[in-house]
Amino acid sequence: MEDALRKQIQEGPDYVDIVLYVKPESSFTGLRMELGELVFYTDEPPIEGRANASLVRFFSRLLRIPSSRIEIVHGARSRTKRLRIHGVSAEEVMAKIIEALRESEKA
Repeated sequence: MEDALRKQIQEGPDYVDIVLYVKPESSFTGLRMELGELVFYTDEPPIEGRANASLVRFFSRLLRIPSSRIEIVHGARSRTKRLRIHGVSAEEVMAKIIEALRESEKA
């Protein structure tokens, strides 16, 4: 799981980018690894930016940072997105995502 996740995360100067796939209108909100790809499930529909807002809100809570430090830098209108998180390290992000993946496996 960690090796597949490392391929989805890139670290830059004072930011981390995460590439993930979004599945709106799901029965739950959370993260899963599927076929080596990080997938974010949300119960929000893909209209009026609601699924994107859910994604930003999820990572804000997960990392315990303000949502103003998170932006969608690519794919705002597609299912595959690049999320940029400012002021965190790749290791911090990895640890929190792994924690969230383990929680979603239990559900």
